[in-house]
Amino acid sequence: MAVTIADIQKLRKMTGAGLADCKKALTEADGNIERAIELVRERGLAIAAKRSDRETSNGCVLVKKVDGFAAMVAVKCETDFVANGADFIKMTEEILDAAIAAKAQNLDEVKALKLANGEDAETTVKHRSGVTGEKMELDGYNFLEGDNIEVYDHMGKHTLCTMVQTNIEAVEPAHKVAMQVAAMKPIALDEASVSEELKAKEFELAVQKTKEEQIEKAVAAAIKKAGYNAYICESEEHLEEGIRKGNITAEDADKIRQLKKETAEQKAANLPEQMVQNIAKGRMAKFFKESCLVDQEFQFGDGDKESVSEYLAKQNKDLKVIAFKRFTLVAE
Repeated sequence: MAVTIADIQKLRKMTGAGLADCKKALTEADGNIERAIELVRERGLAIAAKRSDRETSNGCVLVKKVDGFAAMVAVKCETDFVANGADFIKMTEEILDAAIAAKAQNLDEVKALKLANGEDAETTVKHRSGVTGEKMELDGYNFLEGDNIEVYDHMGKHTLCTMVQTNIEAVEPAHKVAMQVAAMKPIALDEASVSEELKAKEFELAVQKTKEEQIEKAVAAAIKKAGYNAYICESEEHLEEGIRKGNITAEDADKIRQLKKETAEQKAANLPEQMVQNIAKGRMAKFFKESCLVDQEFQFGDGDKESVSEYLAKQNKDLKVIAFKRFTLVAE
């Protein structure tokens, strides 16, 4: 059976595959549209499997709210050329709409949702991978449910989206806080929302950093007291450079190494524990201020230096953020 241009265009519209691929599938299927669709899909799955080890650093993130339910979906791909394509964005929109309609609670539920084409979302993404020749993944999903939710697609580029929920209606302030979430990357709503595991890990790092800094200060002071050049003593590379240039001798370099070693060991053995703990606690306070949304310095006010919670209180003394979500494809 001869393959017509009309058949090719019909199959392309139904599958999104290229004209050459549609013609090939129709020829193999002897003009049978249903069989040709199956062939296109089978090839898509095969291509997706072959590209499973590829990195997907581009994609599309979309966010939307409907009747007290807001969600964001992320579909990843390999290149921005595919990510910016109308068909790819439309597919992501269809998945997002299905997730909102079903009020999906997690990514696995989203992957299993049936779309208009009769396939589940995960299979649809795999078939699209075959059409484009790129690896694709349905990789991210977040949702918020209830009243007073504002959503934000950063610069309309579909690479970074946020959602913010407040306890009372406040459209403009909530929108600005959604922009804050996009810009400042908070990891928690407030200090109480940070997991005990993360707090313990951050405190351990703060203690370690404090000890390292105190030892470095002691070594620097010892080098200065001994009359050595700070730059030359900074590293092994600088010591070797100093020897090559005749600024120090090999014997001098050995003395510097010994001085640094002995000073570091002595300081490490005699660090006041209470001082270390106090400095580490100060580092933790800084960590919470930078990482917790309500404590962050607000970036979209009128010039006054204030935290997010202080900004909200100025709008309405009872106004508070109760939840937020953020997803980005951009490496940070």
